[in-house]
Order: sequence, then C-alpha cells, then structure tokens
Amino acid sequence: MLATTSADWVNYLLALFLLVTGLALGYALVRLAGVFERLASFLRGAEREVMPVIHSAGGTVERVNAQLDLVEPATASAADAVEAADEAVRAVSFAVKRPIEKLVGLTTGASYGWATLRSKRSVGAAIRSGREAAARREADFQDELRRAAHG
Repeated sequence: MLATTSADWVNYLLALFLLVTGLALGYALVRLAGVFERLASFLRGAEREVMPVIHSAGGTVERVNAQLDLVEPATASAADAVEAADEAVRAVSFAVKRPIEKLVGLTTGASYGWATLRSKRSVGAAIRSGREAAARREADFQDELRRAAHG
C-alpha cells in the first residue's frame, strides 16, 4: 500500500527543498522590504532636513552677491584713486628729479672744483674739474634712479 519507489522519494525531497527555498526567499524578501522601508524613511527625513538648509544657503548666496555688487564700484573707485595717486607721484618725481639731479651735480662739482683749486691754484682747472665731476655725478645719479626703478 504505501510502497514508495526511489523516484517518489526524490520527488518528496525535491518538494521539501522547494518549500524550504520558498520560505527562505520569502523571509529574505520580507527583510529586504524592511530595509527598503527604512531607506525610504531615511531619505524622507534627509529631504525634510536638507531642503531648508539648501533654501537658506541659496538666500545667503543671493545676499552675498548683492553685497559684492555694492563692493564692485568701491573697488573700481579705489583702483582709480590708486592710479591717480600713481600719476601724481610720477608727476612730482619728474618735477623734482631734475632740480635734485642738478643740485647733486652742483655739490659734487663744487667739491671737486674746490679741491682742484687748492691743489693746482688754477681757477680754470678748478672750473673744468668741477664741471666734469658734476657731469659724471649727474649721469651716475640717473643710473642710480634707473636701477632703483627697475628693482
């Protein structure tokens, strides 16, 4: 009556295997659904928390841009002021350079002329010596100014 063959036993084992596999897959899918539910909840919470921050940051960026728009004319005005000051300094230095150059040459020429007058007792030699020394010193002074301007 209950005679079972090996083929029946294989079918019973296969049915048991499929039942256990189905239960395991069902359990795994239920757990996976829980994970997805927690993930969706986390994303909703993050959206609630992050969106106001993003909105606030956008407002802050707009306010900073408005302030930068206000600063731009001031920086342009400051750049114009610096340029005007540079032009004024160049004009003053140009106006003052030549008299100082002549004064430096005059003092050097007078010094050399006086030394020549004392040593040679000749006014003509003293004047020539003073003029040559003054010309050399003026040229040296111009070179010094050029070197100082170019670093």
